[in-house]
Amino acid sequence: MDKINFEVGQKVIFKKNHPCGSKEWIIERTGADFRVKCVKCGRSLMLTRRNFEKSFKDFA
Repeated sequence: MDKINFEVGQKVIFKKNHPCGSKEWIIERTGADFRVKCVKCGRSLMLTRRNFEKSFKDFA
């Protein structure tokens, strides 16, 4: 399976909804850890690469 390249500024869709109701996130940082920001409410999360790839569904 090919590895997906993620870049800062890309919009991604996660499998589960955020409590605010949105599934869309913007990537703010990549590397061993990812920082993503919710499009709807603006909340930021730090996730490990493994958890990010597990939650990732598609690009928006």
